Amino acid sequence: MTELLKNTFGDLFEPALLDEMAGIGKLMEFAEGDVLIDYNQYIKSMPLLLSGAIKVMREDYDSGELLLYYLERGDTCAMTMTCCLGEKKSEIRAIGEVSGSILMIPVQMMADWIGKYQTWTAFVFDSYSNRFNELLNAVDTIAFMNMNDRIMNYLFEKSKIENSTTVLTTHQDIASDLNTSRVVVSRILKVLENEGRIKLNRNSIEIRIK
Repeated sequence: MTELLKNTFGDLFEPALLDEMAGIGKLMEFAEGDVLIDYNQYIKSMPLLLSGAIKVMREDYDSGELLLYYLERGDTCAMTMTCCLGEKKSEIRAIGEVSGSILMIPVQMMADWIGKYQTWTAFVFDSYSNRFNELLNAVDTIAFMNMNDRIMNYLFEKSKIENSTTVLTTHQDIASDLNTSRVVVSRILKVLENEGRIKLNRNSIEIRIK
């Protein structure tokens, strides 16, 4: 376990902290589509992502869900940390985007490590800052981008997660993540294909980098 943590967090945390993580953390494997954290759930542990990718969704007040941001290797979820420390129910849903593994850290260790390890304190504050910036980007996308640009932005983000210009997704998946209708998505994707920005395939979309 310690070697696995070193591969992911060796540049961030000192050996003593890595040893503590290895001793008390619970390793969990997840597959694409697995719900790791759900709405109205009390969160007793904080996840550290060792491999794979997770998408974090927010429930819309009227209906549906909206994609907030992705978590990648070495990340944690700031909104999860807030729920842990405040003993509040979760207001997000975390879903496996690319299969991988997470280390679950008991909530009581978070405050202990803040007083004990400067590297952990820096990691927590950096995580809050990064997630806050991603939330601002999500708000800007909704407020200032038309749906064509929102879909292209979504595809670019997915391509970074999958490390490929061919994104494995369906029209319904995009509609669900962007809280719109499949008909709207299909119409816009066809427009984007006619513009030469993408190529539509069955259950995948190829991004044409210009």
